[in-house]
Amino acid sequence: MIKKNNNEPFVPIYQKLYDYYKNAIITQQYQPGNRIPSINELIARHHIARETAKIILKMLSDEGLIIQKPGKGSFVIDRGPLKKIWGVVVPFFSAHIEELIFYLREEAVKFGRELEHFVDYNHWEEEIQLVGRLINQKVEAVIVIPTFDETRTASFYTRLKSTGTVVSLIDHTMAGSYFTYVIQSYDLGVKRAVNHLLQSPKGTLAFVKDNIWLRRNMVQELMWDTFQKFISDKDNGHTSMIVNNVYHISKTLVQQKNIRGFFCCDDHDAIRIIGRLKEWGFSIPEDVSIVSYGNTDMAKYFTPAITSINPHSQKMAMTTANIIQQKLNGEDVSYSQYVLQPEIIIRKT
Repeated sequence: MIKKNNNEPFVPIYQKLYDYYKNAIITQQYQPGNRIPSINELIARHHIARETAKIILKMLSDEGLIIQKPGKGSFVIDRGPLKKIWGVVVPFFSAHIEELIFYLREEAVKFGRELEHFVDYNHWEEEIQLVGRLINQKVEAVIVIPTFDETRTASFYTRLKSTGTVVSLIDHTMAGSYFTYVIQSYDLGVKRAVNHLLQSPKGTLAFVKDNIWLRRNMVQELMWDTFQKFISDKDNGHTSMIVNNVYHISKTLVQQKNIRGFFCCDDHDAIRIIGRLKEWGFSIPEDVSIVSYGNTDMAKYFTPAITSINPHSQKMAMTTANIIQQKLNGEDVSYSQYVLQPEIIIRKT
């Protein structure tokens, strides 16, 4: 039912109801082949005029979302055979995500498929809209790096029936226990980073957040919780602190807090910190150690080469591609769930 909000600008009722049913179709509340309410049902449900109900159904039909069958009703269109396209939906771009998309594209090409990617800017409604739209467009597969607050999307994935399209989560999931996924254990990756940093002289180990992106980041919350708890459990003279942004790091902060190690959520921030530390006269890793997460080209080829957590992006892509092919070959992949174990690559920092 459409709810009235007195703060909204005036929108005609037919437009509101058209948007409502369009969204319901895109997000799979009405799936291909499902019957949607008839003219009489729309009148009874929404207390609208017959002409208004006709306009709504005509707009949905003109949009190519439904087909009207005289004497039978209106049905969500099934767009036919699957297209040889894999869609990738991501919450934002980072060096790690860029690398993961690169490997997914390599896998798609091996199977003669095209790969298209879309950004939802860590917005759960945009993610649902994108995934639903791709399913309705009959792409062969939808691969999703979820938004970082999955409390809002869990019910969508739980009820999702993709009518042939393979839908798989990748990289992480906090709520996908009943869904196909290929993810990494961020928890283990952080522990391996901390174990390395604990070899530094006693002092403070700092967790550097990446808080540029809007909205909640449950993965980063998990990483910070693991970071501080693991340091506390070791009880070997180190303490932990959190830094909300690389811009909050100063020479005074490093000196006053006796920071002997930084853990960065991505390789890009590690490079920025290294540059600052060099400018302030600190030696790396003698004075301050640095570990980042991602093991992208930036970590490998920067000078000094950065000690980084390898999330095995290539293996994630290969495993996901294999799941897609298994499903297309008629195999049941409903509960194909893989958790990869990140490893630390020790270099110069």
